[in-house]
Amino acid sequence: MIRNTVDILGVPVDHVSMSEALEKVKGFLASDRAHTIYTPNAEIMMAAQRDSALMEILRQADLLVADGAGVVLASKILKRSVPEKVSGIDLVRKTFTLKQSKKIRYFLFGGKPGVAEAAAEKVLAQYPDAEIVGCRNGYFKSEDEEAIILQINASKADILLVALGAPKQEKWIHMYKSQLNVKVCMGVGGTLDVLAGQVKLAPEFMRKAGLEWLYRLYKEPWRYKRMLDLPRFTLLAVKNRFLG
Repeated sequence: MIRNTVDILGVPVDHVSMSEALEKVKGFLASDRAHTIYTPNAEIMMAAQRDSALMEILRQADLLVADGAGVVLASKILKRSVPEKVSGIDLVRKTFTLKQSKKIRYFLFGGKPGVAEAAAEKVLAQYPDAEIVGCRNGYFKSEDEEAIILQINASKADILLVALGAPKQEKWIHMYKSQLNVKVCMGVGGTLDVLAGQVKLAPEFMRKAGLEWLYRLYKEPWRYKRMLDLPRFTLLAVKNRFLG
């Protein structure tokens, strides 16, 4: 499939709406190789400015969606607007509703012990068209990785949701995608915690207004240093727009 991307500070973010992103996922499912999907927000975009390895991983992705109002705002500042925010959690939920000739099989990888299983239970109760074929927590050593890959492949999953946090999940997917027999590898951050009911999303009016960061700061004030990347990212976009 031909990609239509916009360059946002060196990162080629796909110019897609939610429905278009979902169509891309459907195309990946019909293919015979592992495709990578990442959902960069402003924090990840700023991390890529400092980490050349992460930048290259994002550039090699098969689909990058603008997860966060900060990325959408930066695209507007740079006069390269993306159609809308496509958050990772919403994209994952949309895939659960896809009706294919057979159920889409998921493997949930990441989170604290028990989180993936709790997420699987709630997903199966809410989305009858999805099938969870495996779970694995995100606590492991390097010597465990071969067994994890074998477990994922043995499950015959179509979509692997990797919730190890950024940039660990992106680097893990990039390193092992050639060994995985899945169709889609997606870095999903805290999505499993949300699906498990252990973390609540911001109220819908705040999400629509692009104020998720404020809700997150209220709930997790210790993250304030990381959240300073939000204004840094916006200022970098302004500088790039007017100073080049």
